Amino acid sequence: MSHQRARYTARARVLLGAGAVLAVVASGGLWGTAEAAAPGPAAIGRPAAPAPVWTTTTLAPGVQVRSATIENTAARPLWTVTVQAPATSRLSGAATWAPLGSRSWADATAERLRAGGFVPRVEPVRWPAYADTPHGVMGLRVRIGSYATEAAARAAAQEVTAAGFRTAVDWTGYDADQPADRQNVHVAVVDPRTFTGTVQGTHDGAVARRATTSSVAAKLGSLVGVNAGFFVTSDADGVQGTQSGLSADDGELQSMAAGSRAALIIEDGGRRARVADLTSTVTVHAGTRSHAAQGINRTPGLVRDCGRPGAAPSERPWQDVTCRSTDELVLFTDEFGAPLPTGPGTQAVLDAQGRVVSAGARGGSVPAGARVVQGIGPAGDWLAAHARPGHRIGVEEVVRDTAGRRVRLGRGDSIVSAAPTLLAHGRIHIDAAAEGVVDPRDLSFGYAWSNVRQPRTMAGVDARGRLILATVDGRRTDGSEGFTLQEAAVFMRSLGAVDALNLDGGGSTAMAVGGVLVNNPSDATGERAVGGTVQVLPGRTRP
Repeated sequence: MSHQRARYTARARVLLGAGAVLAVVASGGLWGTAEAAAPGPAAIGRPAAPAPVWTTTTLAPGVQVRSATIENTAARPLWTVTVQAPATSRLSGAATWAPLGSRSWADATAERLRAGGFVPRVEPVRWPAYADTPHGVMGLRVRIGSYATEAAARAAAQEVTAAGFRTAVDWTGYDADQPADRQNVHVAVVDPRTFTGTVQGTHDGAVARRATTSSVAAKLGSLVGVNAGFFVTSDADGVQGTQSGLSADDGELQSMAAGSRAALIIEDGGRRARVADLTSTVTVHAGTRSHAAQGINRTPGLVRDCGRPGAAPSERPWQDVTCRSTDELVLFTDEFGAPLPTGPGTQAVLDAQGRVVSAGARGGSVPAGARVVQGIGPAGDWLAAHARPGHRIGVEEVVRDTAGRRVRLGRGDSIVSAAPTLLAHGRIHIDAAAEGVVDPRDLSFGYAWSNVRQPRTMAGVDARGRLILATVDGRRTDGSEGFTLQEAAVFMRSLGAVDALNLDGGGSTAMAVGGVLVNNPSDATGERAVGGTVQVLPGRTRP
């Protein structure tokens, strides 16, 4: 047991006292076996996994953390060699590879493999129950062998590669059509009717700073913290730590939406929470003239996850793709927390009343209580023509849901966003294509991200208004394999959520209890520094 885990165990014993619970939940409640016993088509005929045993810790009135290991001893995952199919990226037009191909490709490839002395198997892979993709067979994969160790599979893959094939070494426990043998989950439930503290999305005072979930939780003294939305991780894609989707802290927008994507709206310090697909617009006004802005707190010209008008190669959201723009305005708040981007274009520094303090070349920093507008291309020319010292520049920010209703932000309100939606109105509703995490016409894009088991962080709201924050470890950390998007949706519904979304996952997935990390992040270097978190804070006066 690690030092951190020992600390958490000791703390949990104190918090639990005589109220400790070890229970198998038979029906309803946090884990409904009725839901777990309703498998999709790929699971029919598969031995059912036993109901998990939950350990429940009450951290404060209205706040519980529940942990379990979901095991299926009948599962027999192994290592295998997958032959990759040639593909063309629909976004870039470049040649690439996909884990699945057409029937004609699979049959021809299998025949070539057999001629080379290999024994291939052709396996159809079906589409998950996404709301906006085709149904039936997604494609076919071609595999060779079943191996007890990764080393043995890699040795076999070298032989297949030497014969002229592109290969990958895969663990079958990550396949959606095979049962997982182990999934370690942590769930926090916050009941606003009895909880007297606050819940907030936060960048901890600097949008462009990365910090681990547990370090922010420890600094703030939070009861529970989880990682939040997608963010920039490479200098080539913008300023690290900045969000690549919509976010707001304490009522102030800190980034704009990447198209219409799922968001968790935390209102009035956590008294209410809801999930909705949101869009955002920002308009800069100079007298009777106005110009749209396409970003907040990001590098002009670099649009991570795309989803903005004028972005190329796509104005639609595309997960983990950086689009570009040569003509845009970007707004910076005083919580940006990093040197302002430099380069061609212009900028205007606005005081708290919106009056232009200075205008000129891009760079410097955002003064406390001020805002900065930067422009490149024709938008930069517009800004240079209208940003005159002493004149007022107005900024109008509007957030709307898909029904067109305006989301008004005030003190104590937060937004964290990611993708995609998992549940809507009590039903599984994964709009994977619309939110840019899969492409039905390009199986080289998003397959592993969406359809393969991964570490994931999820958030949802149940019918009683309780906020549910959940994590599952993946990539075999402590043996756990993770969830597909479909499994994440089924899991959240089993917890009682009626609306839910997928937050950032992979190596970012983290949950801290009492400032101590309780899950097993998948990065080899340990817990990842992230761009934002959701924190459940005790006993503070609500705004």
